[in-house]
Amino acid sequence: MAGNKPSKKKVAFGVSNKLKDYLTKHNRYVKLPVQYEDMTRHIATIPLINKHGEDTLWETIFYDEWETKEIGRSLCQIYALLKTDGDTSVIDHLKVDRIDFCMFGNTHPYRIRIINMLNDNYDHFYIKKIDSSRIYGLELEELLSPNQIGYLVDGDTLIEEHIAGIPGDDFMNKHLGVDEFNEIRVSKEFIKFTERCFVRLLGDMRAYNYIVDITPDIEGSQYRIRAIDFDQQSYEGRKNFYLPQYFKENNPIVELGMKHLSPETVTQYQLEERSLIARRAKANRDRLNLLMKSLLQDEISNSKKINQLGKELAIHHQNPSFQSCETMGEIVYKNIELVLQKEFTQSILEL
Repeated sequence: MAGNKPSKKKVAFGVSNKLKDYLTKHNRYVKLPVQYEDMTRHIATIPLINKHGEDTLWETIFYDEWETKEIGRSLCQIYALLKTDGDTSVIDHLKVDRIDFCMFGNTHPYRIRIINMLNDNYDHFYIKKIDSSRIYGLELEELLSPNQIGYLVDGDTLIEEHIAGIPGDDFMNKHLGVDEFNEIRVSKEFIKFTERCFVRLLGDMRAYNYIVDITPDIEGSQYRIRAIDFDQQSYEGRKNFYLPQYFKENNPIVELGMKHLSPETVTQYQLEERSLIARRAKANRDRLNLLMKSLLQDEISNSKKINQLGKELAIHHQNPSFQSCETMGEIVYKNIELVLQKEFTQSILEL
């Protein structure tokens, strides 16, 4: 729906000392051989066109000869840090094949295409401007979802691994025409994905901000929906912004659920996912507590949005305590705590 667009371009927030300490403790904050600003020294660009002749909105960039060598070597080192914990023995057979830049989005990413010269296999990773709310989104994805995600931070630079899968909009356009059995599985996964987003308050999950990972199974296929954009982690003030079914871009999947699933079945899947989230929180209790201590005090939104979301969640949960929250971190904490209280007699988050 049109009212679910972000109110305006999102503000980026720097990394606080508490968050930096957390990232250092968990090996996310490391010294990088190249910074985001170093990537901006390119001298030429050309539009990147896909195999269908369509503009991808990315531009392939070029550096002078000296910069190409220096940046290429540094990017291979970053790939080793990201994938092999810094084992530089892999660098000898890696090379940078292409660097693309996207001027859209909040973090203005550079996408690095790395090729293994031994077998011509390729991989990607991204270099982005720092935004602490995005980092909180990445960490909550790691701790509360079934997915692991690799990223590194240094100064004003954020490195993220590529998440493989079919973009949600492409999936709905080209892969949604399956049999009834698989349609039900897609619908079930979308419900569980929605629940994961809402519990940790990850917003803006319209179709192009997530991917669908398809795994062939004994009968049919298994589907997993994964967020790939974490810019809108608990930033906006509208409750529906954190519920993917309210974005018109997701209507084809929503309509599948309405076609195949009864309200009782939807509730069952929601409860199943909440229980899984609570178990993940229990398994990551110490780390989650440390992250929340930082998030509770951090600035990742503004007072107007905080007040609006607190009021709307107070109505949604029939719990007036949301209205007394003074930071987005408090709102996220309370929202997660509601799930945990349903699963455990004692709260996992001991703050």
